[in-house]
Amino acid sequence: MTTFWSAFSRPSARNFVKAWIVVTFFGFATSHDVAFGAVIGTPADSISSQTQDCIDCHSGVTPGIVKDWETSRHSHMTVGEALMKPALQRRISADNPPAELRNHVVGCYECHSQNTNEHKDSFDHFGYKINVIVTPSDCAICHPAEVSQYEGSKKANAYANLMGNPVYHELVSTIDGVKKLDGDKIVSEPPSETALNESCLGCHGTVVQVDGMDTVHNQIGDVVVPKLTNWPNQGVGRINPDGSKGSCTSCHTRHSFSIKIAREPYTCAQCHLEPDVPAWDVYRESKHGNIFLSKGNAWNMEDVPWVVGKDFQAPTCATCHNSLLVSPDGSVIAERTHDFGSRLWVRLFGLIYSHPQPKSGNTTIIRNADGLPLPTTFAGGMASAYLIDSLEQSTRLASMESICQSCHSTPWTTGHFAHLDTVIHETDMMTETATQLVAKAWARGVEDKSNPFDETIEKMWIEQWLFFANTMRYSAAMTGAPDYEAFKHGWWDMSKNLQHMKDEIDLETMLKESRKK
Repeated sequence: MTTFWSAFSRPSARNFVKAWIVVTFFGFATSHDVAFGAVIGTPADSISSQTQDCIDCHSGVTPGIVKDWETSRHSHMTVGEALMKPALQRRISADNPPAELRNHVVGCYECHSQNTNEHKDSFDHFGYKINVIVTPSDCAICHPAEVSQYEGSKKANAYANLMGNPVYHELVSTIDGVKKLDGDKIVSEPPSETALNESCLGCHGTVVQVDGMDTVHNQIGDVVVPKLTNWPNQGVGRINPDGSKGSCTSCHTRHSFSIKIAREPYTCAQCHLEPDVPAWDVYRESKHGNIFLSKGNAWNMEDVPWVVGKDFQAPTCATCHNSLLVSPDGSVIAERTHDFGSRLWVRLFGLIYSHPQPKSGNTTIIRNADGLPLPTTFAGGMASAYLIDSLEQSTRLASMESICQSCHSTPWTTGHFAHLDTVIHETDMMTETATQLVAKAWARGVEDKSNPFDETIEKMWIEQWLFFANTMRYSAAMTGAPDYEAFKHGWWDMSKNLQHMKDEIDLETMLKESRKK
Protein backbone atom coordinates (compact mmCIF):
# COMPACT_ATOMS: atom_id res chain seq x y z
CA MET A 1 0.00 0.00 0.00
CA THR A 2 1.28 3.45 -0.88
CA THR A 3 2.00 5.38 2.29
CA PHE A 4 2.70 8.95 3.26
CA TRP A 5 6.43 8.22 2.93
CA SER A 6 6.28 6.53 -0.47
CA ALA A 7 4.57 9.61 -1.88
CA PHE A 8 8.01 11.20 -1.95
CA SER A 9 9.07 8.77 -4.67
CA ARG A 10 7.16 10.85 -7.22
CA PRO A 11 9.05 14.04 -8.14
CA SER A 12 5.74 15.88 -8.54
CA ALA A 13 4.88 15.09 -4.92
CA ARG A 14 8.02 16.34 -3.20
CA ASN A 15 6.11 19.24 -1.72
CA PHE A 16 4.57 16.68 0.61
CA VAL A 17 7.63 17.29 2.82
CA LYS A 18 5.95 20.49 3.92
CA ALA A 19 2.79 18.52 4.72
CA TRP A 20 4.84 16.19 6.93
CA ILE A 21 6.03 19.18 8.96
CA VAL A 22 2.43 20.31 9.48
CA VAL A 23 1.25 16.82 10.41
CA THR A 24 4.06 16.31 12.90
CA PHE A 25 3.65 19.76 14.44
CA PHE A 26 -0.06 19.35 15.12
CA GLY A 27 0.31 15.79 16.33
CA PHE A 28 -1.92 14.14 13.74
CA ALA A 29 0.69 11.42 13.23
CA THR A 30 0.20 10.21 16.79
CA SER A 31 -3.56 10.64 17.00
CA HIS A 32 -5.54 7.79 18.55
CA ASP A 33 -8.06 8.11 15.71
CA VAL A 34 -5.84 8.56 12.68
CA ALA A 35 -2.39 7.14 12.11
CA PHE A 36 -1.08 8.53 8.84
CA GLY A 37 -4.57 8.54 7.40
CA ALA A 38 -5.72 5.07 8.40
CA VAL A 39 -9.50 5.05 8.86
CA ILE A 40 -11.10 3.57 11.97
CA GLY A 41 -12.81 0.26 11.22
CA THR A 42 -11.75 0.24 7.57
CA PRO A 43 -9.32 -2.48 6.42
CA ALA A 44 -6.18 -0.76 5.20
CA ASP A 45 -6.12 -2.71 1.94
CA SER A 46 -9.60 -1.46 1.00
CA ILE A 47 -8.35 2.11 0.71
CA SER A 48 -6.80 2.75 -2.69
CA SER A 49 -3.19 3.91 -2.76
CA GLN A 50 -4.32 7.16 -4.41
CA THR A 51 -6.87 7.91 -1.69
CA GLN A 52 -4.34 6.98 0.99
CA ASP A 53 -1.99 9.63 -0.40
CA CYS A 54 -4.82 12.16 -0.21
CA ILE A 55 -5.55 11.21 3.39
CA ASP A 56 -1.90 11.34 4.40
CA CYS A 57 -1.66 14.98 3.34
CA HIS A 58 -5.16 16.25 4.05
CA SER A 59 -5.20 14.84 7.57
CA GLY A 60 -2.94 17.79 8.32
CA VAL A 61 -4.19 20.34 5.78
CA THR A 62 -7.97 19.88 6.02
CA PRO A 63 -8.53 17.48 8.93
CA GLY A 64 -12.23 18.36 9.15
CA ILE A 65 -12.84 16.95 5.67
CA VAL A 66 -10.99 13.73 6.45
CA LYS A 67 -12.80 13.29 9.76
CA ASP A 68 -16.16 13.90 8.10
CA TRP A 69 -15.41 11.32 5.41
CA GLU A 70 -14.41 8.81 8.09
CA THR A 71 -17.98 8.94 9.42
CA SER A 72 -19.43 8.13 6.01
CA ARG A 73 -20.71 4.88 4.57
CA HIS A 74 -18.34 5.54 1.67
CA SER A 75 -15.35 5.06 4.00
CA HIS A 76 -16.56 1.76 5.47
CA MET A 77 -17.97 -0.18 2.53
CA THR A 78 -16.44 -1.12 -0.79
CA VAL A 79 -18.42 -0.83 -3.99
CA GLY A 80 -18.33 -4.62 -4.29
CA GLU A 81 -19.84 -5.01 -0.82
CA ALA A 82 -22.55 -2.49 -1.70
CA LEU A 83 -23.52 -4.64 -4.69
CA MET A 84 -24.00 -7.64 -2.41
CA LYS A 85 -26.88 -5.99 -0.53
CA PRO A 86 -30.46 -7.13 -1.26
CA ALA A 87 -32.11 -4.97 -3.91
CA LEU A 88 -34.28 -2.93 -1.52
CA GLN A 89 -31.34 -2.23 0.79
CA ARG A 90 -28.95 -0.97 -1.86
CA ARG A 91 -27.73 2.63 -1.86
CA ILE A 92 -26.07 1.98 -5.23
CA SER A 93 -28.08 1.71 -8.45
CA ALA A 94 -25.27 0.77 -10.87
CA ASP A 95 -25.38 -2.91 -11.83
CA ASN A 96 -21.90 -2.97 -13.28
CA PRO A 97 -19.67 -0.22 -11.85
CA PRO A 98 -16.05 -0.01 -13.09
CA ALA A 99 -13.96 -2.99 -11.99
CA GLU A 100 -11.26 -0.78 -10.51
CA LEU A 101 -13.75 0.60 -7.98
CA ARG A 102 -15.16 -2.68 -6.71
CA ASN A 103 -12.46 -3.59 -4.20
CA HIS A 104 -12.06 -0.14 -2.67
CA VAL A 105 -14.04 2.09 -0.39
CA VAL A 106 -15.17 5.30 -2.07
CA GLY A 107 -12.52 7.81 -1.08
CA CYS A 108 -11.08 11.11 -2.19
CA TYR A 109 -9.55 9.87 -5.41
CA GLU A 110 -12.51 7.70 -6.38
CA CYS A 111 -14.77 10.78 -6.44
CA HIS A 112 -12.41 13.54 -7.56
CA SER A 113 -10.83 11.65 -10.47
CA GLN A 114 -13.90 10.73 -12.50
CA ASN A 115 -14.52 12.00 -16.04
CA THR A 116 -11.48 14.29 -16.02
CA ASN A 117 -11.69 14.75 -19.79
CA GLU A 118 -15.13 16.31 -19.35
CA HIS A 119 -14.11 18.55 -16.45
CA LYS A 120 -12.73 21.98 -17.26
CA ASP A 121 -11.76 22.17 -13.58
CA SER A 122 -9.44 19.16 -13.76
CA PHE A 123 -5.79 19.79 -12.95
CA ASP A 124 -2.58 18.07 -11.94
CA HIS A 125 -2.34 17.90 -8.17
CA PHE A 126 0.88 16.38 -6.84
CA GLY A 127 0.99 13.83 -9.64
CA TYR A 128 -2.73 13.04 -9.76
CA LYS A 129 -5.24 14.33 -12.31
CA ILE A 130 -8.28 15.38 -10.29
CA ASN A 131 -11.33 17.66 -10.46
CA VAL A 132 -12.13 20.37 -7.93
CA ILE A 133 -15.89 19.82 -8.08
CA VAL A 134 -17.56 16.42 -7.83
CA THR A 135 -20.67 16.65 -9.97
CA PRO A 136 -23.81 14.55 -10.52
CA SER A 137 -22.15 13.07 -13.62
CA ASP A 138 -19.39 11.76 -11.37
CA CYS A 139 -21.85 10.41 -8.78
CA ALA A 140 -23.64 8.64 -11.65
CA ILE A 141 -20.76 6.15 -11.86
CA CYS A 142 -22.39 4.40 -8.88
CA HIS A 143 -25.77 6.13 -8.68
CA PRO A 144 -27.06 6.39 -12.29
CA ALA A 145 -30.77 5.99 -11.50
CA GLU A 146 -30.74 8.74 -8.88
CA VAL A 147 -28.85 11.12 -11.17
CA SER A 148 -31.15 10.38 -14.11
CA GLN A 149 -34.20 11.12 -11.96
CA TYR A 150 -32.65 14.29 -10.64
CA GLU A 151 -31.70 15.56 -14.12
CA GLY A 152 -35.38 15.59 -15.07
CA SER A 153 -36.48 17.50 -11.99
CA LYS A 154 -37.25 21.18 -11.48
CA LYS A 155 -34.42 21.27 -8.94
CA ALA A 156 -31.77 20.34 -11.50
CA ASN A 157 -33.18 23.01 -13.80
CA ALA A 158 -33.51 25.60 -11.03
CA TYR A 159 -30.84 27.96 -12.37
CA ALA A 160 -32.20 27.98 -15.92
CA ASN A 161 -35.82 28.14 -14.76
CA LEU A 162 -35.04 31.34 -12.85
CA MET A 163 -32.44 33.09 -14.98
CA GLY A 164 -33.49 31.72 -18.37
CA ASN A 165 -37.07 32.94 -18.00
CA PRO A 166 -37.24 36.68 -18.81
CA VAL A 167 -40.22 37.24 -16.50
CA TYR A 168 -38.60 35.62 -13.45
CA HIS A 169 -35.24 37.13 -14.34
CA GLU A 170 -36.77 40.59 -14.27
CA LEU A 171 -38.30 39.88 -10.86
CA VAL A 172 -34.91 38.74 -9.53
CA SER A 173 -33.12 41.76 -10.97
CA THR A 174 -35.70 44.13 -9.52
CA ILE A 175 -35.35 42.59 -6.08
CA ASP A 176 -31.56 42.24 -5.96
CA GLY A 177 -30.38 45.37 -7.76
CA VAL A 178 -28.99 48.28 -5.72
CA LYS A 179 -31.52 51.13 -5.60
CA LYS A 180 -30.55 54.78 -6.10
CA LEU A 181 -32.46 58.03 -6.07
CA ASP A 182 -32.56 59.72 -9.48
CA GLY A 183 -34.40 63.02 -9.01
CA ASP A 184 -37.83 62.04 -7.77
CA LYS A 185 -37.51 58.41 -8.84
CA ILE A 186 -35.96 55.31 -7.32
CA VAL A 187 -34.03 53.47 -10.01
CA SER A 188 -32.58 49.97 -9.80
CA GLU A 189 -29.16 49.00 -11.04
CA PRO A 190 -28.43 45.49 -12.37
CA PRO A 191 -27.65 43.20 -9.44
CA SER A 192 -24.04 42.29 -8.75
CA GLU A 193 -22.91 38.69 -9.00
CA THR A 194 -22.40 38.68 -5.25
CA ALA A 195 -25.96 39.88 -4.62
CA LEU A 196 -27.32 37.15 -6.88
CA ASN A 197 -25.06 34.43 -5.53
CA GLU A 198 -25.83 35.25 -1.91
CA SER A 199 -29.59 35.44 -2.43
CA CYS A 200 -31.64 33.75 -5.16
CA LEU A 201 -28.79 31.79 -6.70
CA GLY A 202 -27.64 30.54 -3.33
CA CYS A 203 -30.52 28.07 -3.59
CA HIS A 204 -31.08 27.91 -7.35
CA GLY A 205 -27.39 27.56 -8.23
CA THR A 206 -24.81 29.50 -10.19
CA VAL A 207 -22.82 28.92 -13.37
CA VAL A 208 -19.38 27.75 -12.27
CA GLN A 209 -16.66 28.21 -14.87
CA VAL A 210 -12.87 28.00 -14.90
CA ASP A 211 -11.16 31.37 -15.23
CA GLY A 212 -7.54 30.29 -15.54
CA MET A 213 -5.33 29.06 -12.73
CA ASP A 214 -4.62 30.62 -9.37
CA THR A 215 -1.91 30.22 -6.76
CA VAL A 216 -3.25 29.79 -3.24
CA HIS A 217 -1.24 29.64 -0.04
CA ASN A 218 -1.99 27.15 2.72
CA GLN A 219 -0.12 25.21 5.37
CA ILE A 220 2.02 23.29 2.87
CA GLY A 221 2.95 26.32 0.81
CA ASP A 222 1.86 27.59 -2.60
CA VAL A 223 -0.50 25.34 -4.57
CA VAL A 224 -1.73 26.05 -8.10
CA VAL A 225 -5.44 25.30 -8.56
CA PRO A 226 -8.19 26.24 -11.04
CA LYS A 227 -9.75 29.65 -10.42
CA LEU A 228 -13.55 29.19 -10.37
CA THR A 229 -16.21 31.82 -11.00
CA ASN A 230 -19.31 32.06 -8.81
CA TRP A 231 -17.74 29.73 -6.28
CA PRO A 232 -18.40 28.45 -3.69
CA ASN A 233 -21.98 27.44 -4.41
CA GLN A 234 -24.10 24.35 -3.66
CA GLY A 235 -27.39 25.38 -5.26
CA VAL A 236 -29.64 22.60 -6.50
CA GLY A 237 -29.45 23.74 -10.15
CA ARG A 238 -25.78 24.70 -10.26
CA ILE A 239 -24.19 24.50 -13.72
CA ASN A 240 -20.90 22.66 -13.27
CA PRO A 241 -17.61 22.90 -15.19
CA ASP A 242 -18.31 19.53 -16.84
CA GLY A 243 -21.66 20.80 -18.17
CA SER A 244 -23.78 18.81 -15.72
CA LYS A 245 -26.60 20.36 -13.70
CA GLY A 246 -27.10 20.23 -9.97
CA SER A 247 -25.29 19.51 -6.75
CA CYS A 248 -25.86 16.25 -4.89
CA THR A 249 -24.25 17.87 -1.85
CA SER A 250 -27.16 20.30 -1.59
CA CYS A 251 -28.86 17.54 0.38
CA HIS A 252 -26.18 14.89 0.95
CA THR A 253 -23.69 17.28 2.48
CA ARG A 254 -20.04 16.57 1.91
CA HIS A 255 -17.99 14.70 2.95
CA SER A 256 -20.17 12.32 4.95
CA PHE A 257 -22.89 12.34 2.25
CA SER A 258 -25.26 11.24 4.98
CA ILE A 259 -28.73 9.94 4.19
CA LYS A 260 -29.66 10.96 7.72
CA ILE A 261 -28.84 14.59 6.99
CA ALA A 262 -30.73 14.41 3.70
CA ARG A 263 -33.81 13.04 5.47
CA GLU A 264 -33.80 15.67 8.21
CA PRO A 265 -36.18 18.58 7.50
CA TYR A 266 -33.43 21.00 8.54
CA THR A 267 -31.73 20.27 5.22
CA CYS A 268 -34.81 21.27 3.23
CA ALA A 269 -35.16 24.30 5.50
CA GLN A 270 -32.02 25.80 3.97
CA CYS A 271 -34.18 26.98 1.07
CA HIS A 272 -37.81 26.08 1.77
CA LEU A 273 -38.78 28.68 4.34
CA GLU A 274 -40.95 31.77 4.62
CA PRO A 275 -42.06 34.05 3.21
CA ASP A 276 -42.13 32.59 -0.32
CA VAL A 277 -41.74 28.83 0.29
CA PRO A 278 -42.68 28.40 3.98
CA ALA A 279 -42.52 24.60 4.10
CA TRP A 280 -40.15 24.43 7.07
CA ASP A 281 -42.00 27.11 9.05
CA VAL A 282 -45.35 25.39 8.55
CA TYR A 283 -43.89 21.94 9.25
CA ARG A 284 -42.30 23.13 12.48
CA GLU A 285 -45.71 24.24 13.80
CA SER A 286 -47.66 21.28 12.44
CA LYS A 287 -48.52 18.11 14.32
CA HIS A 288 -46.00 16.19 12.22
CA GLY A 289 -43.29 18.71 13.04
CA ASN A 290 -44.22 18.68 16.70
CA ILE A 291 -43.74 14.91 16.84
CA PHE A 292 -40.44 15.09 14.94
CA LEU A 293 -39.02 17.84 17.16
CA SER A 294 -40.12 15.96 20.27
CA LYS A 295 -39.16 12.40 19.35
CA GLY A 296 -37.09 12.54 16.16
CA ASN A 297 -33.77 12.12 17.95
CA ALA A 298 -34.81 8.54 18.76
CA TRP A 299 -35.76 7.64 15.19
CA ASN A 300 -33.72 5.55 12.78
CA MET A 301 -32.89 8.02 10.01
CA GLU A 302 -30.27 5.78 8.35
CA ASP A 303 -31.89 2.56 7.18
CA VAL A 304 -32.85 1.70 3.62
CA PRO A 305 -35.61 0.90 3.06
CA TRP A 306 -37.29 3.17 5.57
CA VAL A 307 -39.92 1.31 7.60
CA VAL A 308 -43.04 3.31 8.45
CA GLY A 309 -43.97 3.07 12.13
CA LYS A 310 -40.77 1.23 13.05
CA ASP A 311 -38.02 3.65 11.96
CA PHE A 312 -40.10 6.82 12.32
CA GLN A 313 -43.55 7.79 13.56
CA ALA A 314 -44.26 10.98 11.62
CA PRO A 315 -43.18 12.15 8.19
CA THR A 316 -40.33 14.47 7.31
CA CYS A 317 -40.07 16.16 3.91
CA ALA A 318 -38.19 13.14 2.53
CA THR A 319 -40.95 10.76 3.63
CA CYS A 320 -43.53 12.30 1.34
CA HIS A 321 -41.32 13.50 -1.47
CA ASN A 322 -38.61 10.96 -2.24
CA SER A 323 -37.71 8.18 0.24
CA LEU A 324 -38.16 4.46 -0.34
CA LEU A 325 -40.89 3.52 2.15
CA VAL A 326 -42.02 0.07 3.22
CA SER A 327 -44.53 -1.23 5.74
CA PRO A 328 -43.34 -3.39 8.69
CA ASP A 329 -44.11 -6.51 6.63
CA GLY A 330 -41.78 -5.29 3.85
CA SER A 331 -44.45 -4.19 1.36
CA VAL A 332 -43.33 -1.22 -0.71
CA ILE A 333 -45.44 1.87 -0.08
CA ALA A 334 -43.45 4.31 -2.21
CA GLU A 335 -40.44 3.84 -4.47
CA ARG A 336 -37.34 5.98 -4.02
CA THR A 337 -37.11 8.96 -6.39
CA HIS A 338 -34.77 11.89 -6.77
CA ASP A 339 -37.28 13.81 -8.88
CA PHE A 340 -38.86 15.60 -5.95
CA GLY A 341 -41.94 16.63 -7.92
CA SER A 342 -42.78 13.19 -9.27
CA ARG A 343 -45.26 12.43 -6.46
CA LEU A 344 -46.94 15.84 -6.75
CA TRP A 345 -50.06 16.42 -8.82
CA VAL A 346 -50.54 20.14 -8.18
CA ARG A 347 -48.00 22.93 -8.00
CA LEU A 348 -48.82 25.02 -4.94
CA PHE A 349 -46.21 27.64 -5.76
CA GLY A 350 -48.37 30.24 -7.48
CA LEU A 351 -47.08 31.57 -10.78
CA ILE A 352 -49.32 33.38 -10.43
CA TYR A 353 -52.00 30.77 -9.70
CA SER A 354 -51.69 27.15 -8.60
CA HIS A 355 -51.64 24.71 -11.50
CA PRO A 356 -50.94 21.07 -12.40
CA GLN A 357 -47.28 20.09 -12.19
CA PRO A 358 -45.28 20.79 -15.35
CA LYS A 359 -44.46 17.85 -17.59
CA SER A 360 -40.82 18.83 -17.82
CA GLY A 361 -38.45 20.02 -15.13
CA ASN A 362 -37.30 22.61 -17.66
CA THR A 363 -40.09 25.16 -17.28
CA THR A 364 -38.48 27.72 -19.62
CA ILE A 365 -40.22 25.95 -22.51
CA ILE A 366 -43.71 26.81 -21.19
CA ARG A 367 -45.79 29.35 -23.12
CA ASN A 368 -49.26 30.38 -22.01
CA ALA A 369 -52.05 31.73 -24.21
CA ASP A 370 -50.59 35.23 -23.89
CA GLY A 371 -47.22 34.03 -25.18
CA LEU A 372 -45.54 34.44 -21.78
CA PRO A 373 -43.27 31.75 -20.27
CA LEU A 374 -45.73 31.22 -17.42
CA PRO A 375 -47.92 28.19 -16.59
CA THR A 376 -51.05 30.36 -16.27
CA THR A 377 -52.36 33.57 -17.77
CA PHE A 378 -53.29 36.59 -15.65
CA ALA A 379 -56.92 35.53 -16.13
CA GLY A 380 -56.19 32.04 -14.79
CA GLY A 381 -56.01 30.09 -18.04
CA MET A 382 -53.68 27.08 -17.95
CA ALA A 383 -50.83 26.38 -20.36
CA SER A 384 -52.23 22.84 -20.48
CA ALA A 385 -49.95 21.55 -23.25
CA TYR A 386 -47.01 21.85 -20.84
CA LEU A 387 -48.76 20.54 -17.71
CA ILE A 388 -49.62 16.99 -16.64
CA ASP A 389 -53.14 15.83 -17.53
CA SER A 390 -55.94 14.80 -15.19
CA LEU A 391 -55.07 11.09 -15.39
CA GLU A 392 -51.48 11.72 -14.29
CA GLN A 393 -52.72 14.04 -11.55
CA SER A 394 -55.01 11.29 -10.23
CA THR A 395 -52.18 8.74 -10.33
CA ARG A 396 -49.86 11.00 -8.35
CA LEU A 397 -52.55 11.93 -5.83
CA ALA A 398 -53.24 8.24 -5.23
CA SER A 399 -49.53 7.69 -4.62
CA MET A 400 -49.45 10.44 -2.02
CA GLU A 401 -52.64 9.17 -0.40
CA SER A 402 -51.06 5.73 0.02
CA ILE A 403 -48.24 7.35 2.01
CA CYS A 404 -50.71 9.19 4.24
CA GLN A 405 -52.80 6.03 4.72
CA SER A 406 -49.83 4.18 6.14
CA CYS A 407 -50.59 6.17 9.32
CA HIS A 408 -54.06 7.73 8.80
CA SER A 409 -57.50 6.33 8.07
CA THR A 410 -59.10 6.70 4.66
CA PRO A 411 -61.72 9.27 5.85
CA TRP A 412 -58.97 11.36 7.47
CA THR A 413 -56.86 11.28 4.30
CA THR A 414 -59.80 12.02 2.01
CA GLY A 415 -60.91 14.91 4.21
CA HIS A 416 -57.41 16.35 4.32
CA PHE A 417 -57.06 16.54 0.54
CA ALA A 418 -60.60 17.90 0.17
CA HIS A 419 -59.61 20.74 2.53
CA LEU A 420 -56.49 21.35 0.46
CA ASP A 421 -58.53 21.59 -2.74
CA THR A 422 -60.76 24.21 -1.14
CA VAL A 423 -57.83 26.30 0.09
CA ILE A 424 -56.17 26.14 -3.33
CA HIS A 425 -59.39 27.33 -4.99
CA GLU A 426 -59.98 30.15 -2.52
CA THR A 427 -56.40 31.44 -2.61
CA ASP A 428 -56.53 31.46 -6.40
CA MET A 429 -59.70 33.57 -6.14
CA MET A 430 -57.96 36.01 -3.80
CA THR A 431 -55.01 36.19 -6.20
CA GLU A 432 -57.39 36.86 -9.07
CA THR A 433 -58.86 39.82 -7.17
CA ALA A 434 -55.35 41.20 -6.61
CA THR A 435 -54.57 40.72 -10.31
CA GLN A 436 -57.70 42.62 -11.28
CA LEU A 437 -56.60 45.46 -9.02
CA VAL A 438 -53.07 45.70 -10.46
CA ALA A 439 -54.57 45.57 -13.96
CA LYS A 440 -56.80 48.50 -12.97
CA ALA A 441 -53.71 50.42 -11.81
CA TRP A 442 -52.05 49.83 -15.18
CA ALA A 443 -55.20 50.75 -17.08
CA ARG A 444 -55.53 54.04 -15.17
CA GLY A 445 -51.88 54.82 -15.76
CA VAL A 446 -51.10 55.18 -12.05
CA GLU A 447 -48.41 52.52 -12.45
CA ASP A 448 -46.27 51.52 -15.43
CA LYS A 449 -46.50 47.87 -16.43
CA SER A 450 -43.26 47.91 -18.46
CA ASN A 451 -41.75 46.33 -15.35
CA PRO A 452 -44.59 44.64 -13.44
CA PHE A 453 -42.52 44.21 -10.28
CA ASP A 454 -41.06 47.57 -9.28
CA GLU A 455 -43.86 49.85 -8.05
CA THR A 456 -45.90 49.94 -4.85
CA ILE A 457 -49.13 48.35 -6.02
CA GLU A 458 -47.21 45.78 -8.06
CA LYS A 459 -45.21 44.77 -5.00
CA MET A 460 -48.47 44.29 -3.07
CA TRP A 461 -49.70 42.12 -5.93
CA ILE A 462 -46.52 40.02 -5.76
CA GLU A 463 -46.96 39.52 -2.03
CA GLN A 464 -50.51 38.26 -2.61
CA TRP A 465 -49.45 35.29 -4.75
CA LEU A 466 -45.79 34.79 -3.83
CA PHE A 467 -46.11 35.09 -0.03
CA PHE A 468 -49.66 34.91 1.24
CA ALA A 469 -51.30 32.45 -1.17
CA ASN A 470 -48.28 30.16 -1.00
CA THR A 471 -48.30 30.20 2.79
CA MET A 472 -51.94 29.20 3.01
CA ARG A 473 -51.51 26.39 0.49
CA TYR A 474 -48.45 25.00 2.24
CA SER A 475 -50.30 25.14 5.54
CA ALA A 476 -53.27 23.27 4.09
CA ALA A 477 -51.02 20.70 2.40
CA MET A 478 -49.03 19.96 5.56
CA THR A 479 -51.96 20.25 8.00
CA GLY A 480 -51.99 21.28 11.62
CA ALA A 481 -50.59 24.84 11.43
CA PRO A 482 -53.81 26.91 11.38
CA ASP A 483 -52.21 30.19 12.39
CA TYR A 484 -50.46 30.24 9.02
CA GLU A 485 -53.86 30.23 7.38
CA ALA A 486 -55.32 32.82 9.74
CA PHE A 487 -52.99 35.59 10.90
CA LYS A 488 -49.45 34.61 9.90
CA HIS A 489 -49.40 35.44 6.19
CA GLY A 490 -52.86 33.90 5.86
CA TRP A 491 -56.40 35.26 5.50
CA TRP A 492 -55.62 38.40 7.51
CA ASP A 493 -52.75 39.43 5.27
CA MET A 494 -54.51 38.50 2.03
CA SER A 495 -57.58 40.55 2.95
CA LYS A 496 -55.59 43.49 4.31
CA ASN A 497 -53.38 43.48 1.24
CA LEU A 498 -56.35 43.73 -1.11
CA GLN A 499 -57.73 46.70 0.82
CA HIS A 500 -54.34 48.43 0.77
CA MET A 501 -54.06 47.85 -2.98
CA LYS A 502 -57.48 49.39 -3.59
CA ASP A 503 -56.77 52.34 -1.28
CA GLU A 504 -53.42 52.98 -2.99
CA ILE A 505 -55.03 52.87 -6.45
CA ASP A 506 -57.78 55.28 -5.38
CA LEU A 507 -55.22 57.64 -3.84
CA GLU A 508 -52.92 57.58 -6.86
CA THR A 509 -55.89 58.09 -9.19
CA MET A 510 -57.05 61.08 -7.16
CA LEU A 511 -53.55 62.61 -7.19
CA LYS A 512 -53.23 62.04 -10.91
CA GLU A 513 -56.54 63.78 -11.56
CA SER A 514 -55.61 66.70 -9.30
CA ARG A 515 -52.42 67.29 -11.27
CA LYS A 516 -54.46 67.78 -14.44
CA LYS A 517 -56.36 70.68 -12.92
